[in-house]
Amino acid sequence: MNRLQLPVASLAPTWGKHTLLLVLFVFSLQFSPQTVRGEEQNARDLKPPVRVSVSGGPEVEEAVFFSFDDHAIPWRDNLQLTPVEAKKHPANPVLRRGPAGTPDHGHAILYGSVLQMDGKFRMWYLGMFETKIKAGQAPGWWRPMCYAESTDGVNWIKPKLGLVEFNGNKQNNICLVESTVPSLSKVNDFLTVMYDPKDPDPNRRYKCVYIAHPPFDDVRGGRSRIGPDERRWGAFISATSADGLSWKVIGDRPMNSGGERFEVSGLYHYNGFYYATGQLISPWTWRMDGSDIGRVMLTYRSSDFKNWSRAKATSFARPGQFTAKPITGQQTHMGAGLWNRGNAIIGLYGMWQDAAKKPKDNEYWNEGVTVDLGLIVSNDGIHFREPVADHKVISRGKKNEWDNTALLQGHAFANIGDKTMMWYSHWDTGGKLRNMEIGLATLRRDGFGYLSRKVSDSAAYFATAPFKIRGDAKLFVNVDGVSSTAALTVELLDERAKPLAGFSGKDAAQIKKSGTHLEVIWPGSHDWLPANRNISVKVSYPKANSAKVYAVYVGKN
Repeated sequence: MNRLQLPVASLAPTWGKHTLLLVLFVFSLQFSPQTVRGEEQNARDLKPPVRVSVSGGPEVEEAVFFSFDDHAIPWRDNLQLTPVEAKKHPANPVLRRGPAGTPDHGHAILYGSVLQMDGKFRMWYLGMFETKIKAGQAPGWWRPMCYAESTDGVNWIKPKLGLVEFNGNKQNNICLVESTVPSLSKVNDFLTVMYDPKDPDPNRRYKCVYIAHPPFDDVRGGRSRIGPDERRWGAFISATSADGLSWKVIGDRPMNSGGERFEVSGLYHYNGFYYATGQLISPWTWRMDGSDIGRVMLTYRSSDFKNWSRAKATSFARPGQFTAKPITGQQTHMGAGLWNRGNAIIGLYGMWQDAAKKPKDNEYWNEGVTVDLGLIVSNDGIHFREPVADHKVISRGKKNEWDNTALLQGHAFANIGDKTMMWYSHWDTGGKLRNMEIGLATLRRDGFGYLSRKVSDSAAYFATAPFKIRGDAKLFVNVDGVSSTAALTVELLDERAKPLAGFSGKDAAQIKKSGTHLEVIWPGSHDWLPANRNISVKVSYPKANSAKVYAVYVGKN
């Protein structure tokens, strides 16, 4: 018996007329239009979260179709991509090395990560307390994992963590890293931190990978015979933490134990696997035909963050590294600093260029090397490509500027309001540690590039790759240069790339103003995109030549 079937008449002899009327009034309130709408909203709120899959890829909360991603937006008519260079913050460098006696007095570099969490930015970076390089390395083969926080990404504090004794006390910002093999805990090169909230073990929700250089005697499990013997091994180490400050190394050996040296520099989770990217050079890696190659980006994978593949994928190299006659001096420095956007991974890679002439024997070995930061993208988490070859998202500074030699990328991106923030640092390839500090660069939100009409007075449009939705999702655009008299037209296409009834033709949406995340409003009664079927988005440009589309988004508001 439900509430509507309650035998109210049987209550009359006992309750009386007035009591019965009161009961009926109360029941009528329960089923008023407002109450029904409230229950419908509650039911909607209890629905599973929105999930979007692009081209059969992983299901994500929000799918991003970047203008520069020719897999996400493969179909283009009369359009060209204009890449954009980021603007450097006037307060650069925003995080500077510390005074004498501090862990980062020698340098503070973003061989590290920035995560936006709980209303603040959290930064993990490499400090160096010595002021001179020794044999190409920090003395003692240790550059401590340091930590900083900021509310705006510009002004940073270095909290006294009280975890590691340094110079006779623990009043410093060094993170604690513990291992059953002490040399594995000595972070010495590129550090990457990720937050993994879905891990059921709270002690594993922060994950990191870094490079250590343990003596061979400390490397249990041995090593491959690929490459020459070295005094120390460039080892790939992984660790986990509950708070991102106190870490424990996984196992008693490097993740690449039994393999060759590997300079790990990246970490992310994509479609069921953890991926660790990094750098190698011949003789430890080579081109497809076995011939030598310079620095390239390689990738290991793991399904559990504990056991890693011995096999690696070649993930990215500069175009000039794969030509029949490689372009002299072009290399890919330390893989890339990566940003996982769910259905796509984008990043900044080091555009290494050899010095015009080699330094003298008594000078630092890579003096004169320059590095700018270029853009790459992947749609499978393994293979990356450069949308516009040799485009510099962040260029090294001009003569006499603080960052004029070589730039280092970090895993350090955040969308705040209408801006994308990216942190990076400077590397003095002359080995003098000059200006090795951390800067900030910004773009329009997701404004790495835009699609615009190429030939005037000719139609122009694009269509996205197909996607499928579970739940209630909406469509948004990032566009500039439109108006009420020069509107962007947005339609949906069905599985056969035909106009979808109710979302095309007379029912197409019109975007009449500029913005970085504008909801597409359909003129009919449709609030949500069709679910559980393959659809795609078609965007047609106005006759005026000024429209610029940076990205399209599918997800929850």
